Amino acid sequence: MRTPTEPAGAPGRSAPAPHDLRHHGDAEVRDAGADLVDLAVNVRSGTPPAWLKERIAASLDSLAAYPDGRAARRAVAARHGLPEECVLLTAGAAEAFVLLARALREGAPGTGRPVVVHPQFTEPEAALRDAGHEVERVVLPERDGFRLDPALVPPGAPVVVVGNPTNPTSVLHPASALEALARPGRTLVVDEAFIDAVPGERESLASRVTELPGTTVVLRSLTKTWGLAGLRVGYVLSDPGTVARLARHQPLWPVSSPALVAAEACCAPAALAEAERAAREIAGDRAYLLERLAEFTGLRPATPDPRAPFVLVRHPEAAALRERLRGLGIAVRRGDTFPGLDRRWLRLAVRERATTDRLVRALAALGVC
Repeated sequence: MRTPTEPAGAPGRSAPAPHDLRHHGDAEVRDAGADLVDLAVNVRSGTPPAWLKERIAASLDSLAAYPDGRAARRAVAARHGLPEECVLLTAGAAEAFVLLARALREGAPGTGRPVVVHPQFTEPEAALRDAGHEVERVVLPERDGFRLDPALVPPGAPVVVVGNPTNPTSVLHPASALEALARPGRTLVVDEAFIDAVPGERESLASRVTELPGTTVVLRSLTKTWGLAGLRVGYVLSDPGTVARLARHQPLWPVSSPALVAAEACCAPAALAEAERAAREIAGDRAYLLERLAEFTGLRPATPDPRAPFVLVRHPEAAALRERLRGLGIAVRRGDTFPGLDRRWLRLAVRERATTDRLVRALAALGVC
C-alpha cells in the first residue's frame, strides 16, 4: 500500500510538493509582538553557558586580526579522532549545505538525481535546488514511524541526504541503515546537527567518514546544544579530497574569530562532558513530555521512541491548535512545511518540566482531548 504522497509505481518516492522549504522555527517567534514560550526553536534553553560566553567575549580583543582557524580545526579533528585534513569549519551547518550543492555542480559520479530523504530539515533540498539541481524526494512512510528503509533509495542516486536524528521526526536511524546507503560512486550526506543531544552520540558516523565505500560527508552544528545560532558555527567531516573541494567554494575567512574560539572551546573535554550531561537531562525531560502528552488521546507522537530534543506529534486539528496555543502565549512549530507532512503535524521542543506543565495546562484549557 502506498503512502498518500507516493506516485504510482514508485514506492517511497514523491514528486516535489509546494512546501515552504525556507520556513524555519524562528519564524514562529520572530516579530511576535509579545513574549512567547518558545517550543518552536530547537536550541537548548539556558544557553550559551556563562563559561562559553566569557570565552567568546575574550576573543573580541583579537578582532583586528584576520581569523585563524587552525586551532579550532585541530580541536575538532581531535574530538572525532580524524586527521585535520578531514575537517572543514563553516558558518553553521546551513553554509555546508550550500557548499555541497555548489561543489556537486562540478559533477558527481553515478547517474540519476540527488535524493533527499524526507521528512527532514528542508535547507539541504533548498540549497540543491538553488544550485540548479533537480532533486528527487524519498518520503519515509508514517506507518513505519518514518524510519529509514535503504531499499527505498534509488540505487543509482549519486547523492543521498539524510538527517540523524532527523528533524522533525526525532527518529534516530541505526548506523547500519545509513551504512547500507554508502557505496562506490555515491556521496552520502548525513546531517548530525542534533546527534550531540543523543547520549553517547549513538549511531553517529562522524569517526567513520573515511572508512565507508564512496564518499561520506557528516555535518555538525554547535547551534543546538550550545545556543550559538547567532554566532553561526559548524563543520564538515569527510575525506581530505572532498573537504578540499568544498573549501574551494568558501570565501576567504568564512568563520569569524569568535566562532572559531567557540568551536575550539566546545571540543574541550570539560565541554564534551557537559554536553553529555545535557543530553541525559534532555532524555529525562523528553520522557516527561511524552508522559504528559499521553494524557491527550488526540495527540499522537510520530515515533514511540523519539531521540532528539524535540517531539513530532499529530493532531487532526493541529493547524488551528497551533494558533490557539499562540493566543495563550506558547509558540510551536508547524509541520506542513516539511515534505511528507501536512497540517496535522506539530513539532514541540523539549524543555524543562515546568514548561511542559504549562503546555499541558494550555492544552487542557483549550479542551484538547
